[in-house]
Amino acid sequence: MQLEQIIQEATQLPNKTVAVAAAEDHEVIHAVKMAIDKGLASFLLFGEKDKIQTLLHEQNLDSSEQLKVVHCNSSSESAAKAVQAVSSGEADVLMKGMVSTSTILKAVLNKEYGLRTGKVLSHVAAFEVSGFDRLIFVTDAAMNIAPDLKQKADIIQNAVDVATKLGVNLPKVAPIAAVEVVNPAMEATLDAAALSQMNSRGQIKGCVVDGPLALDNAVSMEAASHKGVSGDVAGQADILLVPNIETGNALYKSLIYFAKAKVGAVISGAKAPIVLTSRADTSESKLHSIALAVRSV
Repeated sequence: MQLEQIIQEATQLPNKTVAVAAAEDHEVIHAVKMAIDKGLASFLLFGEKDKIQTLLHEQNLDSSEQLKVVHCNSSSESAAKAVQAVSSGEADVLMKGMVSTSTILKAVLNKEYGLRTGKVLSHVAAFEVSGFDRLIFVTDAAMNIAPDLKQKADIIQNAVDVATKLGVNLPKVAPIAAVEVVNPAMEATLDAAALSQMNSRGQIKGCVVDGPLALDNAVSMEAASHKGVSGDVAGQADILLVPNIETGNALYKSLIYFAKAKVGAVISGAKAPIVLTSRADTSESKLHSIALAVRSV
């Protein structure tokens, strides 16, 4: 499966609407244009109307049934109104534009109109990496700083939910550590072993979890064989659970800048998928993320 396939499959679904908070950004509007051209979704654009209209004009886009602009006087107002649109059912997906992560998450977590479910919110990134015949999911590279064991179990479940909706049957999950054996001095290996046991006892469902695994023997059959690492996940991992945000952030950016991987990402665990891309991400990455979110509804 490749990201282009995710886009194609998303276009075959009943039309979904994406609410964009603070849409006055060139890359965001470019991604919106690409999504509309592909028949991927309709959009509600919240933000400074004049700036948004100027950017739409540059992309030869006009307000239509697929595109509506709602003026807001501040980024916090645009975040609140975009979240309310999703909460009320007017939109199906929330997307971050030129607004800080803290501002949009404050709206997401609002007790009156927010999108909380009681579950942990976590970042799920789907990478298309040259040489691999499958998408590689990395979690959590952006939300949870140093998750404990319970949070890691929830993060796995969120990633499994996304992968399953994309058609990955019984995804294989590798809790990543520096080594592939349990070492009492390395907390990541203890958590990995506990997560594997929780999976075998049905506490983590819909997947196969086995770890600890180092990155090489999680994704490479050759490396796993060379090190004598066996199991249902070794060399075949679909989902890489990182131990902390520093590891996840470095892996995420290494895949993009060194491996030239393509990526789409969503926040899972809320009432609706959230596209929370970086303001520095390309319009292509934003498009992939929109497709991922539409397929995850």
